[in-house]
Amino acid sequence: MPKVSSVTVPYASYLRVYEPLAAFPEPERSHWERYAERRERPSYQDELRRSLADLLPTPPVPVPVHESDDAFVIEVDGVVCVCPWRTRLRGWQALDELPGRLPTPVLDAVLPPVVRRQSAADYERWLALNPDARPWIRTSTWQIPLNWFVLVSDDEREYGEEPAGGGGPDGVAPVLRYRTPMVQARRRVARGLRTLRDTMDEGPIIDGLVDVGRWLEEFHPRSFVELDYGGLVHALSSDDLDGDHSAADVAEGIEALRRGDGEGAEAAYARLVERWRAVRDRQFAN
Repeated sequence: MPKVSSVTVPYASYLRVYEPLAAFPEPERSHWERYAERRERPSYQDELRRSLADLLPTPPVPVPVHESDDAFVIEVDGVVCVCPWRTRLRGWQALDELPGRLPTPVLDAVLPPVVRRQSAADYERWLALNPDARPWIRTSTWQIPLNWFVLVSDDEREYGEEPAGGGGPDGVAPVLRYRTPMVQARRRVARGLRTLRDTMDEGPIIDGLVDVGRWLEEFHPRSFVELDYGGLVHALSSDDLDGDHSAADVAEGIEALRRGDGEGAEAAYARLVERWRAVRDRQFAN
């Protein structure tokens, strides 16, 4: 395994799908069976550090040359479920989104146009051979999209500590995440969309929920969905993490809309906006 820095990378959160081994065709299924038996596996921080290290050479390497054969693994009721990293595919997709997120001079300085053009051409050729490809992981920087919280419930919230995987002075790091069966996530998306469409005009909130709902339909019905605060836990105080019940606020807001309680919905939304604006503002802090 390549050596990576121990520096904590604090800005990304994740929405992951873990599929049962039965969902994978051979020979991939056998690969993941063997992989799941390993005693040591890399963490999400390792993946980020490797990606950032690729940006240091001249010219930078925005997308890995080869697809990752790593994954996250969980076991639920004796069933092993796997979430492949697919770092190369996700890198191409992230590269497509960069022009809308960074000023052109900054983008050109980090990733020269010739590098981006070559990566885009590589992606186009690869996609022609893999038209049904989709990632098992969605990533967001310096925030968690509110539509992700629709998929989970406050009683699925897990806040605590776990082995740091290369970071943390005491060998442990804080973790805040939600994990739910796919059937529950899909049901909540459907209910949320029904309420939002009955009470709101079409817009980014509805579009985002439609998009994530379509993504979930691509996976095995016995999969699990995980919303992980990832590195954001290192950018928030323990008090902020302990008091963060964003999934409950989103559920309360949707229920208030369903009842026609505009004030209740507005209060829940205000709490969410205030909480996540404070997180996003750190993106621009020195």
